[in-house]
Amino acid sequence: MRTPYNPNQSPRVIIIQKLYGNFFNDDTDLTFPKHRFKKFIKDVVLGTIERDEVIKEEVKKYLSEDLELTNLDQVFQVIVKSAIFEFLYKPKVSSKIIIKEYLDASNFFLEDGQTKYLNAILDKIAKKIRTTNA
Repeated sequence: MRTPYNPNQSPRVIIIQKLYGNFFNDDTDLTFPKHRFKKFIKDVVLGTIERDEVIKEEVKKYLSEDLELTNLDQVFQVIVKSAIFEFLYKPKVSSKIIIKEYLDASNFFLEDGQTKYLNAILDKIAKKIRTTNA
C-alpha cells in the first residue's frame, strides 16, 4: 500500500519553495529544515541558484522554439530550472525519477493542464540534455 503523498516531506516541494522565495521574493534566508534529504535539498537549491545563467542557456538551447522561460508561471520556471540542474549535475538520478518527483511536487502548486505541459517539457529537456552530455 502506498503512503499518501505528503508535500511537506517531498524534497522537491522544499526545493521549489526555497527557489521560489529566492528568485521571486528576494528571500535570502537559505536555511534548510531538518530533513532526511537535507544535503540533497541544499545541493539542488544552492546549485540551481549558483548556476542560474548556465541553466538559462540550456533552456535557450533546447526550448527556444517552444517557449520563453520568463513567460511561464513563476513556479513553473522554478521547477524547470531545478529539474535542469538535476539533469546536468545529478547524473546518478534517473531522468524518469527526476521527472516523476517534480510532477508529483507540481501537483501541489500547479493545475492539471500545467502539469501535463510540464511533463512534456521536462521529458524533452531530459532527452536532449542526457543524450548530449552522456
